[in-house]
Amino acid sequence: MELSVLDPFEDFATEGYLRNRYKEKDLAIMGRLETAAFREQVHPTLRYLRRVPDIRYEHVLETHRRLFDSVYPWAGQDRLENAPHLRIVKAGYRELFALPDSIRIAAEYALQLSRDKAFLREHPGQVFGYLAHAHPFLEGNGRTILTVYAELAQRAGFHVLWEEIEKDLFLTTLTEELLRPGSAMDALVLPYVRPGRCRWGGAVLC
Repeated sequence: MELSVLDPFEDFATEGYLRNRYKEKDLAIMGRLETAAFREQVHPTLRYLRRVPDIRYEHVLETHRRLFDSVYPWAGQDRLENAPHLRIVKAGYRELFALPDSIRIAAEYALQLSRDKAFLREHPGQVFGYLAHAHPFLEGNGRTILTVYAELAQRAGFHVLWEEIEKDLFLTTLTEELLRPGSAMDALVLPYVRPGRCRWGGAVLC
């Protein structure tokens, strides 16, 4: 069954976009609320991840909860829990993202690959693509995955200058990667890989 991504709970009129805490319906306002929540919580969340000995799927869920709990009461719940019948369709493609009952498997596979630090250094885009394929949440996937990935990369001794990658090129290349894993993202990401820990400075995520 394909439900509307804008209204998977079928209560937009009374509860707003994705049952947000403000019952807000304006998507532009929702975007600003999400961005503000992320900017406020990303550094504390990264400090939380740094204390986790072995990052697993439950830590991905907790990352989402910490980042977006101020906006969505369901933050930290994946699609299997809150929208089990929802298939994510993007740009006409029905198979880019995992079905709800495959989300955990997809995410755990990406995390397993990341534990091989040499593989992650050689294939940073491919591992990112597998994480993106999991697409656990109704909203906030990109920022959650970037936050988790930042810590995974740090553990492998590098960081990525994401803010220097042109957004449209990033999205186009990611779509290619999701259609054919291992085909496109490494070539895009590798030129922006830098050794060592990220010097955060004014950047939200390196």
